[in-house]
Amino acid sequence: MPGSAPISSLGPWPKDVGIIALELYLPSQFVDQTELEQEDGVAPGKYTVGLGQDRMGFCSDREDINSLCLTAVQKLMERNGLSYDSVGRLEVGTETIIDKSKSVKTVLMQLFEDSGNTDVEGIDTTNACYGGTAALFNAVNWVESSSWDGRYAVVVAGDIAVYASGSARPTGGAGAVAMLVGPNAPLAFERGLRGTHMQHAYDFYKPDLMSEYPVVDGKLSIECYLSALDRCYAVYRNKIHAQWQREDSEERFSLEDFGYLVFHSPYCKLVQKSLARLMLNDFLLHPNPNTETGPFTGLEAFRDVKPEETYFDRDVEKAFLKASADMFEKKTKHSLLVSNQNGNMYTPSVYGCLASLIATHSSSQIAGQRVGVFSYGSGFAATLYSIRVTQDHTPGSALDKLVSSLSDLKLRLDSRQKVSPTAFSECMKLRQDTHHLAPYVPRSSVEDLFPGTWYLTRVDEKHRREYARSAPSIELSAEPEVVRSTSATEHIPSPAKKMPRIPATPEAPVSN
Repeated sequence: MPGSAPISSLGPWPKDVGIIALELYLPSQFVDQTELEQEDGVAPGKYTVGLGQDRMGFCSDREDINSLCLTAVQKLMERNGLSYDSVGRLEVGTETIIDKSKSVKTVLMQLFEDSGNTDVEGIDTTNACYGGTAALFNAVNWVESSSWDGRYAVVVAGDIAVYASGSARPTGGAGAVAMLVGPNAPLAFERGLRGTHMQHAYDFYKPDLMSEYPVVDGKLSIECYLSALDRCYAVYRNKIHAQWQREDSEERFSLEDFGYLVFHSPYCKLVQKSLARLMLNDFLLHPNPNTETGPFTGLEAFRDVKPEETYFDRDVEKAFLKASADMFEKKTKHSLLVSNQNGNMYTPSVYGCLASLIATHSSSQIAGQRVGVFSYGSGFAATLYSIRVTQDHTPGSALDKLVSSLSDLKLRLDSRQKVSPTAFSECMKLRQDTHHLAPYVPRSSVEDLFPGTWYLTRVDEKHRREYARSAPSIELSAEPEVVRSTSATEHIPSPAKKMPRIPATPEAPVSN
């Protein structure tokens, strides 16, 4: 299995480090955005067309950030037949904070207890929606460093995105994505190709620690997102040009060099505008663009615009949305399945888009492609990086297994329960009224949770939280699994058990 590192292959750089497997957890209930438009008394299409959102997943008081991540990690381990002692690093990315000291990572360590494995590095990373990417970078860097001991890394990004009633509420969502990281991966990170931009701004933040709701400057947040995209793309282009020049190539990089592009998705319409924004960058950076034929046809009037003056320029936006329409259909639209149907998950948002891309293509369609990934977190922090998909798409290959594991994604989305806007509002009110309440016993039913879902059973007077797990499948006992018990499939030995715990060669991997 990918991730195995025989002693003979260990050298200065583990090969093709990246994502081996990926698992999503989405809440079992959703509200329809068309019905929400009617309930809120807004113009038809405000949420569905203006934002590009059809459905929004949400959590009752039975779920919190710990339960979401417990579910995602355990499902990742079970579906891939992995033993917990094959994991040497566990990273969490989240901005859903329920404790100012104790990390989600330490809660997840309860899954490892029966294996006896406590030698697991990593901790939580927080910066709005960027924490999942930072956690993933930490995991990749660990595998490529002198600290790596030959085991897998696991990264889980999870959040519950909720807003006070009003115009921002339809941009919520919830979920978690767990990723298995190691060498010989079907989705390999392209080394040295990350364009990062970080800057101070109060575009979105959560200063009230007693509330789940953020403070949002909507217009500033869009400006920060688009300006970060501009900067990251410029840095990425410079780095790939430098690589190509070292290889004696004078080619110019453009969006055509990405097979696919996925973006952090606060709402789908912003993603479409973001691809158009990158085409604007290509147009302005091109020394002699052809405005007579091709994608830049009819755009000569925008040749001298300044990018920093165009964030809210409707003429520029409209022209480049039209110019990039075909590219959007081919390279990005299919990645918005989860975003459109479940909403903004914050840290796992961009990885839900990556999962959607994989789920809506065959292994032969994505094999060998370069996938651009843009991650953004308010405050703000952003990176554009690229993944190279392996060429090997033969039956039973790592890529074939990854694609197969996500092939039921649409079925999972369709199997959720639709809840009325009134019931949704009542659920949000219950979460608001009981947030950080102790002692507390959740009131919502557990009957509608998906099989194998961890859920909150109580919060005691000292704010200590206890969890149980619904039966993983209908064939198993209906009795809930307590947090420390062992499920029937929890500790299946995997090929990773055969890899050395510590590289046995004197040459340790070079630290990143």
